[in-house]
Amino acid sequence: MNWQEHIISDKDVLLGKPIIKGTRVSVELILELLATGWTDKQILESYPQLTEQNLKAVFGYLKDCIQHEFFFPLPKSA
Repeated sequence: MNWQEHIISDKDVLLGKPIIKGTRVSVELILELLATGWTDKQILESYPQLTEQNLKAVFGYLKDCIQHEFFFPLPKSA
């Protein structure tokens, strides 16, 4: 999966947040929906401009962010 074919950042759209190419749907929104229990099916029905490949690209993007250490360090648990 080449997430770069699906996710872009444009300073003129949503202040440069990563979005699904050709939309104003942010990676952040997709992650928020998934984190609150939405299914892929619910997201695709609510945002018909998205595809399954777009959703897979979000995870590819996150994987690369983590591999390149673009994340917030978490404190050690006691």
